[in-house]
Amino acid sequence: MSRKVPTTELIGRKEEYRRLNACMQAGRNIMLEGPVGAGKTHLALAVIAGAGRLSFRVDGDSRYTEQKLTGWFDPPAVMKKGFTAETFVAGPLVEAMRTGGVLFINELNRLPEGVQNVLLPAIDEGLIHVPRLGEIRAKPGFLVIATQNPKEFVATSHLSEAILDRFELVTIDYQPEEEELQIVSSRLAVAGVKHESWLPAAAVRLARLTREHDRIRRGASVRAAMGIAELCAMFLSSGGMKQEEAFTSAAMLALPTRIELEPDAESGKNPRAEMEELVNELALLVLKKKR
Repeated sequence: MSRKVPTTELIGRKEEYRRLNACMQAGRNIMLEGPVGAGKTHLALAVIAGAGRLSFRVDGDSRYTEQKLTGWFDPPAVMKKGFTAETFVAGPLVEAMRTGGVLFINELNRLPEGVQNVLLPAIDEGLIHVPRLGEIRAKPGFLVIATQNPKEFVATSHLSEAILDRFELVTIDYQPEEEELQIVSSRLAVAGVKHESWLPAAAVRLARLTREHDRIRRGASVRAAMGIAELCAMFLSSGGMKQEEAFTSAAMLALPTRIELEPDAESGKNPRAEMEELVNELALLVLKKKR
């Protein structure tokens, strides 16, 4: 089951929240699309919590199976009692259907096609058939909220027209700079991280700079800005590092796993060295503008 996210934790996203809530109130299944780190999961969970709904979560994975989604029979129990309702371990889909809850699927387009197809009868008819158990009918209130990354992102698969036709689409993008600054500052405050006043804004500017640089194919989200700010604060508080070294060191830790460079066969540079050079260049540029 998903943890509840108080709506007070949300910064911005008023319009997106309104749209999602309207779809939920109308009993419509929702597809929430946006880039990595834009806050799709956080927003979806906040809307579910705000509506006071019970939810069951699935995280997209190419190894996820139909059995994990619907449920399975416990082998030791089956040996003693046979294939009965008592020996069946319900999966998140069956749990959501039985309780009239919300099935939340994080990154639906990372699930295998066979798993996606199991959803069709559940969404269409509120009905699935589990071998040796029988029919499962959804109670009123059952619906699916799913997220997906845009098609151009790595590790995503194509969703069929049949699946897409069952969802209402809500798209989101990265938030304005002032809202991202509020998010990073709030994160530092909640974590009790002491920091210099310039740090949150510098971390946000650096993350946003990666999204518009011509040598970067995929830029960093506000999640990277949080990492930069927290790590830099730790370096500075421990002593022994000056501002420039602390900020660039934090950027070197937080950015390489969150950005993707444009391929450049003519550069002749080692990809790792090229990444480090670019991150260092951008970090120093942000610090220079801060002054």
